[in-house]
Amino acid sequence: MKSKQPLVTSLALALLMASSIPAALAKSDSVRFISTPPVIDGVANDAAWEEGDWQEMTSLMWGTVPEPSDFSGRYKLRWNKDALYLLAEIQDDHLSDTYANPLERYWDDDCLEIFIDADASGGDHLNNYNAFAYHLALDNQVVDIGPNKEGEAVPQLYNDHVENKWQRDTQAPYKVYWEAAVRVYDDSYQHGNDNSPVALKEGMTLGFMLAYCDADGGDREHFLGSHEITPINGDKNLGYKDASVFGKVTLTK
Repeated sequence: MKSKQPLVTSLALALLMASSIPAALAKSDSVRFISTPPVIDGVANDAAWEEGDWQEMTSLMWGTVPEPSDFSGRYKLRWNKDALYLLAEIQDDHLSDTYANPLERYWDDDCLEIFIDADASGGDHLNNYNAFAYHLALDNQVVDIGPNKEGEAVPQLYNDHVENKWQRDTQAPYKVYWEAAVRVYDDSYQHGNDNSPVALKEGMTLGFMLAYCDADGGDREHFLGSHEITPINGDKNLGYKDASVFGKVTLTK
């Protein structure tokens, strides 16, 4: 009789490897096509946003769960060949932009974070351009970590990737409406060179996740996103380096 030890060992190894791979628990969502893009002005009165398909931002990625008056958020997505369009509705009782240098501790200011993976392939993107984690600051600067021309992975501005603008309502509860047009780049992108964004098409699937850094002055307190993440060693704050935790969205007409 042959020993079962090799089979048991192989099974244990497979289970161990599976448990160490980050995973998203989000369903694949459909994104509607629009022929006329919204004006990116933070007003959110465009025809593109008329349908009520809001997605919630309730999944805790870091910190503690805030009261809804401290932070709550939801969003919509649209697309055409030029860009992925986002409208976020944010309730935040204290907007904070502590650090004047946009490359200094940008995660400790209030910011909207858009995660994009052009081919939904997942995997590491901290030291390459396999995917992006765009931090949209209150001054509309766009920051991510990526390799510069010398190959060093450092915070850099990507303002030409994302056009964005927010405005706050003048009536209680003083919600923020944040609009963005995201030009999607694939892993051939090289910072500082002449790059062309991907032309979006019906049927394409993108890796996508949305989150909000809530900082009431000085340090981030809450970090909530669009879907649950399976933690690795208790850590759910993985999106800035691993696109495997992104959800997926499919472009439809």
